[in-house]
Amino acid sequence: MNNRVVVTIIPVGIGINIIGGLLAQTLKLPIFLDSIGTILSAVMLGPWLGALTGLLSNVIQGLFTDPINIPFGIVNAVIGLVVGYLALKRGFEDYVTPLLAGLILAILAPIIGTPIAVYLFGGVTGGGIDLLYALLLNSGNEIFTSAFLARVPANLVDKLISAYLIMVIIRKLPENMKGYGAKIKSGQEIAA
Repeated sequence: MNNRVVVTIIPVGIGINIIGGLLAQTLKLPIFLDSIGTILSAVMLGPWLGALTGLLSNVIQGLFTDPINIPFGIVNAVIGLVVGYLALKRGFEDYVTPLLAGLILAILAPIIGTPIAVYLFGGVTGGGIDLLYALLLNSGNEIFTSAFLARVPANLVDKLISAYLIMVIIRKLPENMKGYGAKIKSGQEIAA
């Protein structure tokens, strides 16, 4: 099997995640933009390499910019798994699969990320969703409820934008680059 594609896509995915995450943090956007590269890797390479891309992105970003990102690597890894399995099952060129990915991840990411945010950081993570979190908390909601509810709409918008962006990219790729994850799974030889 030709590993050049893997060796190229994973670092590109990590770079996209880090740049997107830094952009969202710097501009205090109410979305994350830190899983676009994970979704790309998951669609192109499959669930496990997508998960690896997500996990490594958060660890590297945490080591070099903000350690708060490291524990959220679990969330990014799960994003890679979910999207990778969806892509293996359905492809990623139709309009329905990115929608499914966005809807699933809008609930699943907060289910995983909220306990991390609350128990490690008191619900405040320094991102754009902290304002919504504070509003919900000041309205009388409990910390966990406020942190979860703030993350659902942010994840919905973020994951839908990310998934549809990757759908557009995948549609533009040459045919020999599509379905690489399925080829890895089946053990097929990949053309250089």
